Amino acid sequence: MANSHRLASAVSRTARVAALAVGAAAAGAGVLIGYGMSETTRFGVREETLPLLAPGAAPIRILHLSDIHMVPNQELKRRWLHSLADLKPDLVINTGDNLGHSEGLDSLLAALGPLMAFPGAFVPGSNCYFAPRPKNPLRYLQKRTDAPRNSPKFQLPWQEMHRAFGAAGWVNMTNRSHSMALNGTRLDFTGVDDPHLELDRFAGWPSGSSTSNQAPHLRIALAHAPYQRVLDKFTATGADLIFAGHTHGGQVCIPGYGALVTNCDLPTWRASGLTYWEHAGRSTPMNISAGIGTSRFTPIRIACPPEAILFTLTARA
Repeated sequence: MANSHRLASAVSRTARVAALAVGAAAAGAGVLIGYGMSETTRFGVREETLPLLAPGAAPIRILHLSDIHMVPNQELKRRWLHSLADLKPDLVINTGDNLGHSEGLDSLLAALGPLMAFPGAFVPGSNCYFAPRPKNPLRYLQKRTDAPRNSPKFQLPWQEMHRAFGAAGWVNMTNRSHSMALNGTRLDFTGVDDPHLELDRFAGWPSGSSTSNQAPHLRIALAHAPYQRVLDKFTATGADLIFAGHTHGGQVCIPGYGALVTNCDLPTWRASGLTYWEHAGRSTPMNISAGIGTSRFTPIRIACPPEAILFTLTARA
């Protein structure tokens, strides 16, 4: 009888300890999720300076935006994007995934309106074409890089968005090349459609005249998803600077370690920031944006706040 009583007491204690452990774990998860949700609006501007221009050239300020994932009623995001016009960039580069909802276009254009007064260039991402859908977040840990399957019923108003960008003077760099003059320097662009959807087709660089390479110029390459095949092509053909997004900087990072995934074949240590891509004997500065938004189905960021990036290109010594 005494043994039965002791056994019952031990079982009861074990159950209480288990219940406390489960409660503590749930409380910890709740705190973590709350923190992750709050970090989605901790917007900031990262600043970088690169001496890439010809000696004596005037500086060029480039604002890089990516992965806005706009949905209706995101007022804090709208106001912050609106305020970026105060930076007075010479050029805005947008590397895609602008929409996160089929009714997000009006909010997006309202947010970007002041910035569309400046020259710009853009390429699309998959969430310019198709709305996000609920997914198991653990799926990303599998590090699969196959193209997502999409359906016309999830199509976003990307054509209307592109028309609005074009009407403001932003240049669509979807599988094409283009040149523009800015502050006395010729900028040669090449861009590709979203590599994550396997729509990328390299168009080469603007040809120009037989003596065009003798004039001060800079080659800038744009892509949404930084797949290695695309980065290799850009670098091998002479890019001076590469802009991309897509990774969200890992979105959920471990402090002191960094990103766990990039959702493409880019190494995780390159998930965001300015690094150099090496290929075919060349080394090209490459900026990967940690992005501005998230999928509305996974609205958290941990140790990876949203960002825009302001680049100041200066003259070489």
